[in-house]
Amino acid sequence: MTLAQLDLTGDLARPARLTVPDLLGWPQHRVRVSFECVTSGTQVHRFEGPRLYDVLSSAGPGFDPVRRKDRLRFLIAVSGSDGHHALLSWAEIDPDFAHAPVLLAVSIDDTPLDRAGPQLVLPQDRCGARHISGIRAIRVDGGYRTLPPVPATPGLGSAEVR
Repeated sequence: MTLAQLDLTGDLARPARLTVPDLLGWPQHRVRVSFECVTSGTQVHRFEGPRLYDVLSSAGPGFDPVRRKDRLRFLIAVSGSDGHHALLSWAEIDPDFAHAPVLLAVSIDDTPLDRAGPQLVLPQDRCGARHISGIRAIRVDGGYRTLPPVPATPGLGSAEVR
């Protein structure tokens, strides 16, 4: 049996190539999710897997340790085998901020996903638009640094208060 592989890349101290059996090494969480789909109605599934935060944290994101809020500039891009993509901010999954319970599911309805690959599950999303099946790549990107302020130009975009 060929196992699907997931590449963790980007601003990480320890990039990795993982399989579903590798993901079983993190604490597993179970969620029951109800997605409201326009085309097929409400879909209800049970997912189990590690939290995305735990997996990415162990890969060593390149945060500036001196700046607590440096994490807020990091984005997470997830790509699936079917060409679907989703984008999350680090703040969504970080316990110090939104602490969303985003999973890298290793099973759906008690069926292992070894050959298909893990699934991105965002239980807080009402519809399943960011649900990604057969994840092949997750890229952590901290290249979004603060730009210097642009001086205001008189008369452009400014409002006079009377």
